[in-house]
Amino acid sequence: MTRTDLHDLLEPGAEALGFEVLAVELTGSPGRSVLRVYIDGPNGVTVDDCARASQQFSAILDVEDPVPGHYTLEVSSPGLDRPLTKAQHFQAVVGQEIRLKTSDAVSGRRRFRGRLKDADPQGLDLVVDGETYRIPLAKVIKARLIPEFDELGEKS
Repeated sequence: MTRTDLHDLLEPGAEALGFEVLAVELTGSPGRSVLRVYIDGPNGVTVDDCARASQQFSAILDVEDPVPGHYTLEVSSPGLDRPLTKAQHFQAVVGQEIRLKTSDAVSGRRRFRGRLKDADPQGLDLVVDGETYRIPLAKVIKARLIPEFDELGEKS
């Protein structure tokens, strides 16, 4: 089962609690996997929210059994370096610095870190070292916001 399949399986459970599934990660080896689900809500996410979502997701996963073998479920808030998975996530952080990895090379590279110039449902314009790259959204396999802090160490 792909990350997209897992996302689609868990999203209705998150929506029932008033949250959105931002990203799903499955790491580790069979039998020792970690299924990490990042959720967010209109007012952020508390530890209690993560616990409620974990119970909801556990029930869904017990019935559907999409992950073979033993795994650990972790439900988390997105944090300052929030994952970016949908066009609207990228559109919300235009002007900020992000890092991403693509499935295939774009202009000879697969890893990027730069300032997001623009985003639309088809792709992103990312400025890296003064050069703008057009990256198709379909090729982005992992992306995160890079938190920016002022000279006092506070998030800007």
